[in-house]
This record gives sequence, structure tokens and C-alpha cells, in this order.
Amino acid sequence: MSAFKAFVIDQDENRKVVSRLTTMQPEQLDAGEVLIRVSYSSINYKDALAATGAGKIIRRFPCVGGIDLSGEVVDSADARFKPGDKVIATSFDIGVAHHGGYAEYARVPAGWVVPLPAGLDVFEAMALGTAGFTAALGVVRMEDNGLAPANGPVIVTGATGGVGGLAIEMLAQLGYHVVALTGKEAETDYLKMLGAAEIKLRSSIELDKVRPLEAAQWAGAVDNVGGPILHWVLATMKQAGTVASIGNAASFKLDTTVFPFILRGVSLLGIDSGYMGFPTRQRVWDRLATDLKPKHLAAVTRTIGFDDLPGAFDDFIAGRVKGRTVVRIGA
Repeated sequence: MSAFKAFVIDQDENRKVVSRLTTMQPEQLDAGEVLIRVSYSSINYKDALAATGAGKIIRRFPCVGGIDLSGEVVDSADARFKPGDKVIATSFDIGVAHHGGYAEYARVPAGWVVPLPAGLDVFEAMALGTAGFTAALGVVRMEDNGLAPANGPVIVTGATGGVGGLAIEMLAQLGYHVVALTGKEAETDYLKMLGAAEIKLRSSIELDKVRPLEAAQWAGAVDNVGGPILHWVLATMKQAGTVASIGNAASFKLDTTVFPFILRGVSLLGIDSGYMGFPTRQRVWDRLATDLKPKHLAAVTRTIGFDDLPGAFDDFIAGRVKGRTVVRIGA
């Protein structure tokens, strides 16, 4: 194994975040039982924050970016994996405190590695990536909490984002009546293509006038936004409704009341895809290879080359990206 290409995030002498494509030596890889030849990675909003320094994501410098990767096992000290196995590794410390998927090789702890389920290939695994895993985990957690299509409609906020779009399609495939909440009226056709039965514009909600309880509308909700939108979602939930709190695109703060919880029995479920362990992690990936696998995955995914990676992050920071972006590393 010789030197290989990697996208490394570091700090300069003024502690400003700098990132670039460079070469690494095998001995520079972090410790771990499984050595993987990376085929694909992906770009998540978190990756863009890390690579540009727009968010305090990286916990160790230097660090190879990329919180997702898929590829083939080259060497393994763990009996569960052998050379030639196709695998997925996402989340945990990958790409933030442990060298990640933006490199031709990665070495990671075996406890972070998922065997590629039948029904997925390594490209599809990254078209899903952390976004797909997070959306699916939200759906699974809500189902475990009693959500079913007969209960009523489900609203998805931040609908044009990677997690939001995948959640819409997964829920629609399962038979739910999905309402997409968005601030982007021009994306109506796109959201309906994913399976949204209705489009609700964010501008139709008077967020500064939301009462502790509003008319009950939703049996379930996938919230990628946080802040005042999540407050409105909670106030409009039906009796025994369930909310999957996934993101904070608008705000990490939540100013709400206890009324939805104590008067309507609403459940607010925190979706931590980063450190969710086994067997739940395997269970969710198995669902992503079967009934939760989006039928329009290819249509909502674009692929870029490794050399194009450094110029791809600004569009994510500016909110100009919809769907998923896969990075071809070594395929």
C-alpha cells in the first residue's frame, strides 16, 4: 500500500480552518481493526461546516473529512470482516475526530462498520449515507412509538434537504399521507415527485402568533429545522402524536410549553444517528435495503469526482443544494 489521495482539514497559524486535497502515507491513518479501500463518500451539511470552518465540527486537527464512506475491506483484525467484504461506515467520530471518508483508504474500529446489506450497492449506500440513515432511524423510532398510516398525516419540515426529502419518500412508500413544509415554493413539483401528498409553505404560518396548543393536525412529524417551527409542530400535533427531532437548520433553541406533552400525550423523540449502536444500526440499514429504500434515489442524487470536492461545499452553506451528493473516491 503506497501513498494515497486525501482531503485534509487543518488549521493555519492563526487557527483559521484550511482544507485541501493532498497525499497521505498509510502510517498516518488512525487506529482501527478494519482497513477499507473507499469507493464512495458523500457530502452532508455537517461536512460542509467542517471543511469551510463555518461550524465548529472538527474536534482534532488535522483530520480527513467525510462522515460517510463505503467500500471494500482490504485487511481486518476482526473476525467479523474479511478482505473483499463490502461495508459501510458512517457517524461516530468519522470525519470529525477520526480520519474519514474523503480519502482513498480509511482505517476504522470494527464497531463502526456495517456489512453492506443485500439490496444495496456501495454507491446506493452513499446516496443514502448519514442523511438516509438519519431519516430511516426517525421513521423506525416513530413506528416503535406507535405511528401508523391509519393514525393520520405526517409532516416533514426542511423538506428539500437531504434528510427531509428522503424522509418524505420513505414515509410515502409506507403508505403515509405526507405533508411537506418548505420555504421554497419553486420546489413543489420536486416534493410531489418524492411522494408528498400536500405542500405547505412556511410563509403560511404566523410563527410569532403560535399558541401553546393549536388545532390538532399531525399524527407524526419529522423536524429538521428546530426553533419556532418545532414549537409550531408540537402545538399542532394530534393526541398521542410523535415527533422525530432530527436537525436545527433554523435554530437549536426551543421555546415551547409542556401542554403538547401533558394534554395531548405528544412524544418528542431525539434522533441521534451519530452514536446509535448495534443492533439498531444494522436494523436500520437492513430496512434501508428493503422497504425503506427510496425508489427515486438516483433521481435525487448527483455524483461528483474527488477532484471536484473542494469546490462543492459553498453551495451547501448557502442552501443551494437539494437532494444528495455522492463523491466518487476510488470506484
